[in-house]
Amino acid sequence: MEQLVWETAEELDQKLAQRVRKIRKRRSISQMKLASMSGVSYSIKRFETTGQISLISLTKIAMALDIADELRNIFTQVPYRNIQEVINERN
Repeated sequence: MEQLVWETAEELDQKLAQRVRKIRKRRSISQMKLASMSGVSYSIKRFETTGQISLISLTKIAMALDIADELRNIFTQVPYRNIQEVINERN
């Protein structure tokens, strides 16, 4: 059975941006400071507003905030959708 998707890609991007913003604020790091720490231009403000950023920049931000493990674990435990995927993986 196919899983229903309740969010658009843009909505998911926005939630990710909000999460990064919360972590940054919790740690009392300004946008400019995070830009400096991560080596990402001051586009962090645009990311937090629109959710749009390159994957490389997102990785650099995650490393600067010391949350790279969360990013690394995104695809480590992907559940099987059906028995055919299990069979395909074994081949």
